[in-house]
Amino acid sequence: MEQAIEQKKKSPLRIIILGIVLAVAIYFGYQKISFSLTHETTDNAQIETQITPVLPRVSGYVKSIGVKDYDSVKAEQLVAEIDDAELQTQLQEMQADYNQAEVDIVNAKAALNNALVSLKVNKGNIDIANVRLQKAQEDYQRDKNLYAGEAITKKQFDDSKFGLETAQKQLDNNKNDLASAESRIAVLEASVKKAEAALQVKKAKIDQQLLKISYTKITAPVTGKIGKKNVSVGQFVQAGTPLFSIVNDTTYWVVANFKENQLHALTPGKKVELRIDAYPDEKITGTVASLSEATGAKFALLPPDNASGNFVKVTQRIPVKIWIDHVEKYQAMLRAGLSVFVIASNN
Repeated sequence: MEQAIEQKKKSPLRIIILGIVLAVAIYFGYQKISFSLTHETTDNAQIETQITPVLPRVSGYVKSIGVKDYDSVKAEQLVAEIDDAELQTQLQEMQADYNQAEVDIVNAKAALNNALVSLKVNKGNIDIANVRLQKAQEDYQRDKNLYAGEAITKKQFDDSKFGLETAQKQLDNNKNDLASAESRIAVLEASVKKAEAALQVKKAKIDQQLLKISYTKITAPVTGKIGKKNVSVGQFVQAGTPLFSIVNDTTYWVVANFKENQLHALTPGKKVELRIDAYPDEKITGTVASLSEATGAKFALLPPDNASGNFVKVTQRIPVKIWIDHVEKYQAMLRAGLSVFVIASNN
């Protein structure tokens, strides 16, 4: 019995197994250390894409919604509609005001035309008054000579003098009427321009109202897939309130936050390996597009301030944008926000 136990202790099988385990451990340890020395990695990365919010440009009650959660839409496709009954009523009122403004222009032009006709009459009256004044001056001069020769009576001479003064006064009055008519024309011309300007203002308001009415039909700004809806039919929405978002399902990239001591391995144009957690068996490669000009902490709402006396050094991370090679091949599996493991060689 003791001899059997002694032979078992001397059996080389146990030593061989231990040796194999040790060799495997050394091998994998070497691979791990070698990999860590020749590559830079991070699991602080995710897939990104463009997410465009759909915002109403006017307030109102939602009349209809043409899409469901996660539907695919094309750019300019009608996705929702806001009730425009109130806006249409306002438009009718504005159009009535516009028609009234057109009538005001017609009236202003008619008044101006009448004033122009009166102006011509005033100018004709001045011409007649000038002729009468000239005749009165001649009669006065003739009667004056006759009165000096005692050929006519003093009454006849006084009548000629009175006729001359009357003709002069009539001419002065006609000139005053002409000046008043010219001044009135300037006022009426200004009234016409004012009425025309008011018409343009009302026309602009109508155009603005028509634009508002067109905003009641909400279309997709981009092509993509609808996210979760935040609105239902009959709900009152304010202008600028997000109804839902459209995810661009054709353009994807990866944003990886590498530590600052890893940046030596990352340059624009360098190839990297991407491992998506949701699809670990897919071998995907990417190309470094650009590196951020600031650390992620600088974009925080409250950036850290190290001016205080209690300073603890924290390794900063730099966002790195990575294009996915042959993205159309993986388009069906890519989703914004998926976690990614990024591997970049030091070579």
